Amino acid sequence: QVQLVESGGGLVQPGESLRLSCVASGNIFLVNDMGWYRQAPGKERELVAVITRGGSATYADLVKGRFTIDRVNAKNMVTLQMNDLKPEDTAVYYCTANLIERPRQYSDDYWGKGTQVLVSS
Repeated sequence: QVQLVESGGGLVQPGESLRLSCVASGNIFLVNDMGWYRQAPGKERELVAVITRGGSATYADLVKGRFTIDRVNAKNMVTLQMNDLKPEDTAVYYCTANLIERPRQYSDDYWGKGTQVLVSS
């Protein structure tokens, strides 16, 4: 059974940095796009960043220039480096991956359980 497990969340002050990691494990044939979403209290889940298997990244406007997404294909891992954090970045951050789980022959979207990021002075 495929699992996505996030780590690295926590409490930081405005202007500080955090690095989130997510590893997909299980009977995986291939991982396509990987990404991060976030959901703040009372708001809908929103895209933060996504990266293709080839390394092409797309960012939400609100995080451009501050966040960097990266991945290690050999480890089925995606990371999110978050710099200059602001209180409005406070949210639960979810990892997602579009992947093919054996013995299926089609891809599907999988989600982690989320990690809390709290930015407060």
